[in-house]
Amino acid sequence: MYKYLLFFLIPIYTLPTTAQVVEQDSIKTQGKVVTYEEYKKQQIQNDSLEAETILSVEIPVQEIAVDTTISGTPLKIYPEVDDFDEKLLNELYNNDLYDYMYDEIVQMDYSETVNQTLPTDTLKARLAIINETTPFQIDYNPILEKLINKKLSYQRVYMERLMTLSDYYFPMFEPYLDQYDIPLEMKYLAVVESALDPRIKSRVGATGLWQFMFTTGRNYDLEVNSYVDERMDPIKSTQAACKFMRSLYNIYGDWDLVLAAYNSGPGNVNKAIRRSGGYKNYWNIRPYLPRETAGYVPAFQAMMYLFKYAPEHGFQPQQTIYKSIATDTIRVKRTISLEHVAQFTDQDLEVVQFHNPSYKLDIIPVVKGRNYSLRLPIRDAAKFVSNEDDVYAFAKAEFEKKEKPIPELLKAESRIVYRVKSGDYLGKIANRYGVRVSQIKRWNSLRSNNLSIGQRLYIHSRNPITSSSSKSTKTPNTYKVKSGDSLWKIANKYGISIASIRKLNPSKSQNLKAGTTLKLK
Repeated sequence: MYKYLLFFLIPIYTLPTTAQVVEQDSIKTQGKVVTYEEYKKQQIQNDSLEAETILSVEIPVQEIAVDTTISGTPLKIYPEVDDFDEKLLNELYNNDLYDYMYDEIVQMDYSETVNQTLPTDTLKARLAIINETTPFQIDYNPILEKLINKKLSYQRVYMERLMTLSDYYFPMFEPYLDQYDIPLEMKYLAVVESALDPRIKSRVGATGLWQFMFTTGRNYDLEVNSYVDERMDPIKSTQAACKFMRSLYNIYGDWDLVLAAYNSGPGNVNKAIRRSGGYKNYWNIRPYLPRETAGYVPAFQAMMYLFKYAPEHGFQPQQTIYKSIATDTIRVKRTISLEHVAQFTDQDLEVVQFHNPSYKLDIIPVVKGRNYSLRLPIRDAAKFVSNEDDVYAFAKAEFEKKEKPIPELLKAESRIVYRVKSGDYLGKIANRYGVRVSQIKRWNSLRSNNLSIGQRLYIHSRNPITSSSSKSTKTPNTYKVKSGDSLWKIANKYGISIASIRKLNPSKSQNLKAGTTLKLK
């Protein structure tokens, strides 16, 4: 039998809709086992957790669960869903699609010959159907046809990966688009703008899923400072994008012109209208727009068509059986680093970084008058809240350690040369050496996340290799747990991921006990 249950949590202070109560696992708090609903009410009153709206999505999840506890918290574990989480997150972590999207929009050669895999009459009929159901003007034209055929002929894998990413991000976007009375099709705008990468920065400095420039972001209350860049926050940047699009629609009253103005600015659109002789249809002013904007709206319309008719074209994205990942937000009370959170919750650093992309230095500051939140998968959030004082004490102790000189680090190598092995990816390597993926890319002038076996990478490690630690780091087949061990410590010692340890040891890894033997390969 199957049970249909999954949800995505969104802070209610950013989405004023009625919360739907979803029954969750019981949680131990203050020595008592209470229901999840009671626990949430208590935490909201204590101002420890942001209230949230829970959006229910019907998806089949097997009803097999393994009871376990984390720091005294009774939880239910769904091994199959955990496996789906890992597959989706691996795709999300390794998003290298932005360059493809940018090159297609800015540098596309419209004289290029593209194999026609879709009959023109079929395309015209389908575009007419789309046009009847959307406020955008979707008409057949040869440029749009060429873009669609290009993706159908030799960019299928690229499109399937974008569709996989959309399963995570679109459920975030749609409630806000609806709230601001913006066509839901505008979710495809983020695909065109950023290839759904929240940390991407364009060549001119536009940043995040919705590609805000510094000044525009500030105008829409997105904070940017040395620690935080809210242009990279999926929720806050989506709200800002909705406000921006709504203001543009108030000017033009036409969603196609809103797209053009969003990309190139209202000034360029106004100049194009004047130069065209007063026309206000996008295709009439297109010759007078900047080259990037000229390719922008056709790319948006191509995405709209391909997502709509994906099944008809046989697209098979490696998507999971569910649409999103259950997360929760916690208001941070003291300065803490994402690494401290990963260590304490026994979670991969990359997972914590992924859910908190707006913290540029991987540190969540505490500033008077500002509220900063930590977003975590629901199980990790429960563990954090149940042990909040211990987490902050641990973080403080770790910060104090880093302030003291460690003698063996004085002889540490300033740079490491790492050779890529089979199974490596940038997040895994970054986690091993305590650095960020963006730093490795910058040190090695990498334009994407793609790696090849044997490739040399230069790394300035935060965990330097010294004479005592530069011996072979070959991962053994098994490891015997010692007192004081955690999954985070074991994973970092052998350069593997916590997710891999959990997958190989589904029952043993839930509650580590000294003397337990874990598989590492």
